Amino acid sequence: MRRWRAAAGVTVLVLVAATASVPLGLYVAPNIVRIAYEVEQRGIVYSWGGGHDAEPGPSEGTCRGYQGKIKPCPAAWTRGLDCSGFARWVYALAHGSDVLGPGNTNDHVRRMRRVAAAMPGDLVFFGKITKKDVKTHHVGIYLGGGKMMDAPETGAVVRVDDIARRKDFAGFYRL
Repeated sequence: MRRWRAAAGVTVLVLVAATASVPLGLYVAPNIVRIAYEVEQRGIVYSWGGGHDAEPGPSEGTCRGYQGKIKPCPAAWTRGLDCSGFARWVYALAHGSDVLGPGNTNDHVRRMRRVAAAMPGDLVFFGKITKKDVKTHHVGIYLGGGKMMDAPETGAVVRVDDIARRKDFAGFYRL
């Protein structure tokens, strides 16, 4: 009986020590997904360069670098989000600060680490990423089941898309 109690006591101590060392509040993936769905319900339109003001969130875009199908470029008078502006805003809301910061998909992917097994809330990037070069052009928030939430293109709103819809998957990334 004494051995059993001693073993149980050691087990409890190990479990308490292990769980006490896990940082609280860092696992925000459920919040990321919840917030992404809340943003989707707002019907926010895509705007090239939207979401890249000093603070994250919908903003007027820019026509600099625009190569979209709709001519003339509507971004300069459209308040909305582009793909990286969407990811930046959702992550800022979930984390309580602008963790992705300003910049585009190339800048954001450099702040993250690649993961082999995606979890809902991770970011999914498209383009080409090597050890020497990063050339991404799209990002979405992974929802699970092969789906992502993204701001896909001019003329669209933030929505759920199949990851397989795009041909140049570059990987899943996590903060």
